[in-house]
Amino acid sequence: MARQTPRSLKRPSPSKQRRKSHKIALVLGGGGLKGFAHIGVFRALRELGIEPTVVAGTSIGALIGAAYARGMAIPEMIDRARGLKRRDLFRLNRMGMLLERQHSPAIYLDEPLRNVVKSVAGDKRFDQLKKTLLVNTVDIQRGSQIVWGLPGLRDVSVNDAVYASCALPGFYPPGIINGKLCVDGGVLDNLPVSIAGRGMDAVIAVDTGSSDLEPENDILTAGFASIYVRAATTMMHALQLAPFATWTRPPMILIRPKVNHIGWFSFSHTEELLEAGYTAAMEACKHYEECIMWGIGVFPRRAMQITVDREKCIGCTLCTALAPDVMAMDSHQKAYPLTPVVEWSPADGDFVHHCPTFAIEATRLEMGGTHEGKTTVDPTSEPTTKTG
Repeated sequence: MARQTPRSLKRPSPSKQRRKSHKIALVLGGGGLKGFAHIGVFRALRELGIEPTVVAGTSIGALIGAAYARGMAIPEMIDRARGLKRRDLFRLNRMGMLLERQHSPAIYLDEPLRNVVKSVAGDKRFDQLKKTLLVNTVDIQRGSQIVWGLPGLRDVSVNDAVYASCALPGFYPPGIINGKLCVDGGVLDNLPVSIAGRGMDAVIAVDTGSSDLEPENDILTAGFASIYVRAATTMMHALQLAPFATWTRPPMILIRPKVNHIGWFSFSHTEELLEAGYTAAMEACKHYEECIMWGIGVFPRRAMQITVDREKCIGCTLCTALAPDVMAMDSHQKAYPLTPVVEWSPADGDFVHHCPTFAIEATRLEMGGTHEGKTTVDPTSEPTTKTG
């Protein structure tokens, strides 16, 4: 559904000092090594004078958030990302797989990942940190979400919580925190915006793991790990839509770096990831103050034109079921948009992606209503800039 928010807001941006006075929750999602883009986001926020009050993270988002919360400088974060090698994270659990077979808790040993986490997160408890950090995990025994760092959940090791948040089920053994068996928080909520946003003036959410679901035609031959990760990405994408669909306050800036073409465990795109996060954050935060002043909804906003190829439309009605306020069926059982030009945030328009015949397209419009010249079957893959 298109939200009723302004197409263009012309108020001048206040000074950096005023920006720092806002209470901002920065929420960093999971996504494997694609999460290196979070470091670029921190770099951009520092240049813009935006200092988070709370940092919440899932998986690698928790790892990089912990580095920030303990006071690690951004240049050091960048150097550590550049220096990370595959052997630093992955060591096959050969003995466990041989002796325990299907009873082995994971295909990789936990020691390499624990060593990386300890070197980044340090050995403090949450209540010893100077900055507020929230680490998202899932209690795999109860099937419930646990966010370490919340009141009553602060007297635990940051190191242990971050490891658990990074422990992708099947890849790494679960972590034990205060007797609770915990795994990657992305199992239930890859971007815990609702929890982190309580009492804040605004939320800045960074989605690197599930924003784009472009077709992967070679997935069948890619192997178990790739199929598993693809399924996890699809699941996280679907789970993430629920809070966005009804989001009102505090206002949210949703940053989606262009990293969908990069694999979760690719070690050869570090520079591209660092730059992608920086570029996306600078672009999305252009109207930071205006979004704060407006006080409701998800930003940035941009005008999109919806079109339907009638030859491709098979009349399945899926789009009308998923987006009844946007799409309808005509007398010939062909889909059409109720409002051809809508204003969407990066969280809107997911129904376009689900059209089985790719009959629906969403084209981003420039200022003044002209086409940008780029068409997509998935509006969430558009650059996150404010237009209209």
